[in-house]
Amino acid sequence: MDFKTVKEMLRKIFAITFTAAVLACTASPKAQKPVDGIPNIKPDEQQSLVTKEVVGLLENYNYKKPKLNDSISSIVFDRYIKALDPSRYYFLESDIKEFEANRYNLDDDFRIGDLSTPFYIFNVYLKRYNERVNYSISQIKNKYDFNQNDTYVYDREKMPWAKSTDELNDIWKKRVKYELVNLKIAGTDDAKNIETLTKRYTNLKSQAAKFNNQDVFQILMDAFTEAVDPHTNYFNPRNAEAFNQEMSRSLEGIGAVLQSENEVTKIASIMPGGPAFKSKKLNAGDKIIAVAQGADGEFEDIIGWRIDNAVSKIKGPKGTTVRLKVIPVGQELSSKPQIITLVREKIILADQSAKKVVKTVESDGKPYKIGVIKIPAFYADFKAANAGDPNYKSTTRDVRLLIDTLKNMDKVDAIVVDLRANGGGSLNEAIELSGLFIGKGPVVQVKDYRNSVKVYKDEDNNIVWDGPMGVMIDRLSASASEIFAGAIQDYGRGIIMGTQSYGKGTVQSSIDLNSLMNSSMLQKLAALFKKNEGEKKTINVKDTNSPTVTIVDKNGVPQLGQINLTMAKFYRVSGNSTQHKGVIPDINFPSIYPLDKIGEDTEPSALPFDMVNPSTYTTVYDLNAAKAALLKLHEKRMSKSVDYRILKEDIAEGKKRENETSITLNETKLKAERDALEAKSLARLNQVRAEKGLAPLKKGEKTPKEEASDFIEDESMNIMVDFMKLNENSKLSKNNNKTVLNK
Repeated sequence: MDFKTVKEMLRKIFAITFTAAVLACTASPKAQKPVDGIPNIKPDEQQSLVTKEVVGLLENYNYKKPKLNDSISSIVFDRYIKALDPSRYYFLESDIKEFEANRYNLDDDFRIGDLSTPFYIFNVYLKRYNERVNYSISQIKNKYDFNQNDTYVYDREKMPWAKSTDELNDIWKKRVKYELVNLKIAGTDDAKNIETLTKRYTNLKSQAAKFNNQDVFQILMDAFTEAVDPHTNYFNPRNAEAFNQEMSRSLEGIGAVLQSENEVTKIASIMPGGPAFKSKKLNAGDKIIAVAQGADGEFEDIIGWRIDNAVSKIKGPKGTTVRLKVIPVGQELSSKPQIITLVREKIILADQSAKKVVKTVESDGKPYKIGVIKIPAFYADFKAANAGDPNYKSTTRDVRLLIDTLKNMDKVDAIVVDLRANGGGSLNEAIELSGLFIGKGPVVQVKDYRNSVKVYKDEDNNIVWDGPMGVMIDRLSASASEIFAGAIQDYGRGIIMGTQSYGKGTVQSSIDLNSLMNSSMLQKLAALFKKNEGEKKTINVKDTNSPTVTIVDKNGVPQLGQINLTMAKFYRVSGNSTQHKGVIPDINFPSIYPLDKIGEDTEPSALPFDMVNPSTYTTVYDLNAAKAALLKLHEKRMSKSVDYRILKEDIAEGKKRENETSITLNETKLKAERDALEAKSLARLNQVRAEKGLAPLKKGEKTPKEEASDFIEDESMNIMVDFMKLNENSKLSKNNNKTVLNK
């Protein structure tokens, strides 16, 4: 979308409002209540300024146009407390009662840039954090009875806050015992376990000492912006640099986006084209508990680490080796970790190219050739395109070439576009790619924050593939993927197979807050901040080890960060939004990703599903009868499928484990539970292998790469064969440049 007009309007408004804001900065802020025993972290003037301006941006230009009030203040309050202490390990009930006095004041404070309350809350958290770490270190060398039948509640999110320090001590004593028994089961001796755990907690203490105002402000702004909608995000200058580097697809590492959840580093998503993607051994939701450098380096425990420190251990120069200890998604920390070795690479756009493979399926003695085109992202080399390079790289250009090869050299009978785990990308590429299969016509509608609806069309009459086609999606297919899949479904052009997609139907505009100010205002800010520097440390973006940090550029101009602002919403040509509901497949599979944990409909602040008027378009086929027949054939196959039964059992087991909040501290029982889980997993795997005529694996053996299978893909191929067989006796005719099926 073109937001130049909006940006210019915002810049002019900011030039006025920032003038008043700069002058207001000279007033004395409300005194921040001190917390004894720690270096108190305080906000700087630019963070106060940014807060006021983010309020204005959200209220006037966010798609929702929310009015910051007591209700939103309460949501921000809860999100902030949860971000700091999600499992209620640190704060006391008395702390929360004290904080409650400010539940409905944050809206008023943010309007005037007063951050004293949230920074005070953080300082209390930091004090409690240090108290807990110190107590834990004092308990590590205690003698524990691992034959007792006691339990440890590791997920206390829905439990009441601890009423006293003694109650917290009991919780943390059990936590230390749990960590020791977990290490003990792994087979290391007591002395080594004590050393490992002491290192872990000592490291946590040193990391806590590195917190500064930039970290606190980022946590607070996440709570603030995500209370409005999950995709409006503020990035402080340091994180803005990291975000833009990731968006430029020029990274060196393993190609995974990481997040911290309950003090454990978790994989949020896998970047197409990177080592993690190519290995096929890592998935969204996997937990990384330790990292080792090189082929034989010692593993370093990263449980409880700050996410930026964990990332720095995992990232590294291309060509170097990193080893990860991983707990697969759906398993508890007590499960035996898998060790995964990856060679870091530079992840660039070219590595995310669409690729093809040809599958041959025999049915009733006849071979059917199906071309599968895997599209990991909707990419385009905008720089090359703007420079006039006629051979610039893009998804549509690559897929056009792949289809040409599949048609003329591979002689395929059908094509399936695999969009699983494709989180989106270029809107224009989604539109043009759709045109390869449907020809000229509307593809998507966009409604902006002013309620103006624009229809985006593909203008090319040429249909590159007019044969049978299907699209594979899963819960991680989002945004541009949903636009493409939705268009194919609405036009009746192909069969959609998989699971309900993510449901991200919103459009964000990235706004550099410095770019909205004129140069004279920036110079005034620089002079003001220099005058008030005092105890602050003025640094560039690379150095942030100070309690109060003001980030400036090489000219001493304060950097204000960036906001990704939700300003519009996607709608299908049918008028349905892709927001919240996503795309519902014609043939539905069980989801390996928990639908109640991942997806837009799991976000409390997500924009709702709604509709606009449909576009004027002509369907290619009426596939309703075919879909009903395909579903019956699919269900008949699944009733006899070992793969399908075991997939459903695995999903049910994972859901059961997700609902558990405690674990035994009895060594014998814990080991038996782990061994039973591993044995059950191996038995299921061998059932599937037996069905395919493969030899069973022994304990500890890994599936050979050449024997790895993709059940969802295999069944999707069977569905496409059914689709082709249903249409073998049908006659195709042309109607208004659209292909219509006559029965």
